[in-house]
Amino acid sequence: MSTFKNVPIGEVLKDYGYITEEQIKKAVAYQKQNRGKRFGAILIELGFVSEEQMLEALGARLNIQKVEIDRLTVDAEAVEKIPRQLAEKYLILGVRYQGNILTVVVNDPLDFYGLEDIRQTTGCELSLLLSGKEPLRKAIYFYYADISAKQASRQANASIEEAEVEEIAAEDGDGEVPVINLLNSLIQRAYSTRASDIHIEPFENKTVVRMRVDGTIVEFVTLKKMLQAPLIARIKILSNLDIAERRIPQDGHFRVKMEREQLNIRVSLIPTVFGEKAVLRLLSGNTQIDREKTFGMDQADYEAFSKMLKAPNGIIYLTGPTGSGKTTTLYMMLEAISREQVNISTIEDPVEKNLPRVNQMQVNPVSGLDFESGLRALLRQDPDVIMVGETRDAQTAEISIRAAITGHRVFSTLHTNDAVSTIVRLIDMGAEPYLIANSLVGAVAQRLMRKLCPYCKKKRETTEQEREFLGEEVLTVYEPEGCSYCSGIGYTGRIAVHEIFRVDREIRRMITQGASMEDIENDAIRRQGMRLLKDSARELVKEGITSMEEMLKIAYYAE
Repeated sequence: MSTFKNVPIGEVLKDYGYITEEQIKKAVAYQKQNRGKRFGAILIELGFVSEEQMLEALGARLNIQKVEIDRLTVDAEAVEKIPRQLAEKYLILGVRYQGNILTVVVNDPLDFYGLEDIRQTTGCELSLLLSGKEPLRKAIYFYYADISAKQASRQANASIEEAEVEEIAAEDGDGEVPVINLLNSLIQRAYSTRASDIHIEPFENKTVVRMRVDGTIVEFVTLKKMLQAPLIARIKILSNLDIAERRIPQDGHFRVKMEREQLNIRVSLIPTVFGEKAVLRLLSGNTQIDREKTFGMDQADYEAFSKMLKAPNGIIYLTGPTGSGKTTTLYMMLEAISREQVNISTIEDPVEKNLPRVNQMQVNPVSGLDFESGLRALLRQDPDVIMVGETRDAQTAEISIRAAITGHRVFSTLHTNDAVSTIVRLIDMGAEPYLIANSLVGAVAQRLMRKLCPYCKKKRETTEQEREFLGEEVLTVYEPEGCSYCSGIGYTGRIAVHEIFRVDREIRRMITQGASMEDIENDAIRRQGMRLLKDSARELVKEGITSMEEMLKIAYYAE
């Protein structure tokens, strides 16, 4: 590798017309007052040049290719060549190793001392590629988390043969214990891949760890059977659960610090024929949302929903299966409402995200605090807005409805297949139709659909059957293929679709008179222009955002 120690970054940028001599002088003066900061970082900090301009000029001058690191095929052996501490310190990631040449992605190719340190440590000649700072930082975190989890799995598998299972299970020591390292690494890996759940599943001769990413569950690693007991014990210790109890389900939660946020992890344990199965749900406050300013909704749905939010009292339900993003949408709504002069109180199980200006209470069944008793207590707290994390039983539904009738704004979630079925579910819980009619403002059914990878999705002609569903004018659709960017899955990220059902005077009358759900739905479609879930999904297929495969999941539920 040729070094670029004496290449003046200021002169390079000036030659390309990105900065002036006067700006260079100001940056030099600023650097004298801020020792330790690199000159390129100072130019960006002062707003004299963008990172993109910096990389473009350096790449051209030094003949170094700029890459999109997300799209690179990364060699695990190359990653492991550089110790994690050095990779994070100098922001350098190994991506390819061949012969004695290590190809690395860097953000600052002029960091001579960092590159020399890497060269001396690895004993390799370096070949450089350029990347933006933030994509590179995320890639470093992702690849080292993946490697760390697999290494921890291997170490735990190797050590379990030499260790007493019960001794490890009871251990709550430092991070040197293999099982502790293993759990920490699994959580870190799940977080880096945006996984929502970690499944630890015991079988007759092995323990399988799977992770749910973008709604799809994929196998990550296989552990030895003997690791299951100490791993579950470690989870119980963190969740403050009964270690000795293995015969009944247990629920709990614990928190860990990941990068820049506190991650709340909800734990569910159930006994199976081969031991206890654990599911860890990662509740992150930094979930990326498409169309965040409109609560994840498209403009038409947002306008319909906004009318519901203006109601001075009444109850609004968000419905959908587990993992459909209901709570995330609820939080966005509460954040928007909290800017008003209102007293907002919530009862949740558990509190997934701390909201400013919102009084949040967590269910604690051990002490007798459930949704019913917590909700009764909240009504004595002079609330304007109440959020009930989930309506699970008749008592909670009854109190919520009566709170809505007595002048409160209530938000809650419910498990139904579509928006109109909210009425059926409430009646099934024992609520009187006239109370539902007078309290219900509306319901929002929500689903999350996987988005096609923008780099590898491929176009194909529609079939006759597909055109019947999509429209005769739709001649092509996109389908997944798989590439390095999407890890071969063909999908990256998810987008929400909604069904907005508003209860107006006519629908109140229909509910009171016991009209069928089909009649109510048809009336909402005819008079309100309500779009069903399958209609919203159909539009995303036409736009090439998702596939027919994903749409048929929604269409099935919505039929």
